[in-house]
Amino acid sequence: MKKTKLGEFEEMVLLAVILLKEEAYGVEIKKELEARLGERLSVGSIQSALKRMEEKGFLNSEFGEATNKRGGKRKRIYTATPHAFKVLNEIKEIRAGFWENIALEGSYKTI
Repeated sequence: MKKTKLGEFEEMVLLAVILLKEEAYGVEIKKELEARLGERLSVGSIQSALKRMEEKGFLNSEFGEATNKRGGKRKRIYTATPHAFKVLNEIKEIRAGFWENIALEGSYKTI
């Protein structure tokens, strides 16, 4: 990885944002992560990760339209930046290299 690091949880949140596209806001991100990780998460942990990644330049956000369903409250919609895609690709290549070497050496054992 290069200069800006991305933690494992941040990586998962970022991938969920990319997958959800225009539906990438707090509650939907939480649902997506809980479904994929098989565990309950706090909204606060997700909001903290989103804020950190926005400060690091991985995400941009803007407010969506107010809805009656949310009592007039607007959603903050997140989108990944080009920098985020670059870093995710670097992480993917590094991990693929590890797994390739592990497979070649026969070090990987299934349980």
